This record gives sequence, structure tokens and C-alpha cells, in this order.
Amino acid sequence: MVRNVHTRRFPAAEDRLVPLLETLGTPEDRLWPVPDWPPTRLDGPRVPGTPAGHGPVRYVLEEVEPTRLRCRFTAPAGVHGFHEFSADGDALIHVLEASLHGWALLTWPLFFRPLHDALLEGLLDRAELAVTGRVARPVHWSPYVRFLRALGKIRSRGGRPAAKLRA
Repeated sequence: MVRNVHTRRFPAAEDRLVPLLETLGTPEDRLWPVPDWPPTRLDGPRVPGTPAGHGPVRYVLEEVEPTRLRCRFTAPAGVHGFHEFSADGDALIHVLEASLHGWALLTWPLFFRPLHDALLEGLLDRAELAVTGRVARPVHWSPYVRFLRALGKIRSRGGRPAAKLRA
């Protein structure tokens, strides 16, 4: 079983996290680090049952609430579980829980986890920029993440993480 959690706290920004979360996956998305990663797309309205995904990862919206968005994985093969975003007080949290089968036992630790972690830290950088006006410690991709991106031909518009922005 995989449990992967990314959390960032934003003191005094509690009232700004829910509106940010509500943009996720919409044309007005202020969280997803699109300059660096394939965009997340909803194949319909932001309601339970709507298919969505980004890159090779596919899911269906399972729970949609102002403070939480939970998605059940439908691809890649061998990944059975969910990921969710939630705004809890002054924290923005992403949780991925899944059981892995077949090739996913190999692809998660070698490929998907390092890319997932880099993407999520970029997303949290965007949240920090949106609520504080700056990013104190922007994500820096490891050489391995840069290698995987080159191998998979994941292209950034700027060649570096978008949250290089500092006020």
C-alpha cells in the first residue's frame, strides 16, 4: 500500500485556500503548475462521476466539496486507490493512497513517485505564491527528475520549475 502526503501551511491564509482549491482543474486553475507539467483536464463539469486526468494518469471525480476534491484512479493499470486535495484550516494537503499491482509495483517507485512529488511541490509553490505573494523555498528538481522528464519528453515552457518566482 502506498500513502503519499504533501502538506503546506499558510498562516493567516485560511480564507484564501478554499477559493484556490475550487479552481483546480478548471480553465481558471490557479494551482496546477501547467508551465511545467501536462495540464489536468476535466471531461465535464466539476461534479462526482466526471472523468479527468493529466498525462497518463486518469481518474474519476468521486467527492467534490468546497474543502475537498477526491479522485478515484482509473489509469495507469495496476494502481487502485485515490488521490485528494483538501484545505484544512491553514493547510493545503494532497493525499495519495493506492494499492499497486503488476508493473505499477515497479513504475511507481522508479518513475511516477519522483515525478508526482516534484509536481505536487510545484503545485504547493503556486499556492504559496497565490496566498503570500512569494515562494520562500521553491522546488528544485533533482537530476533524476530532470532525467525522467527528458526521457518522457515532458517539456516546460521555461526549462525550470515555474515557481522560481520570488518577491
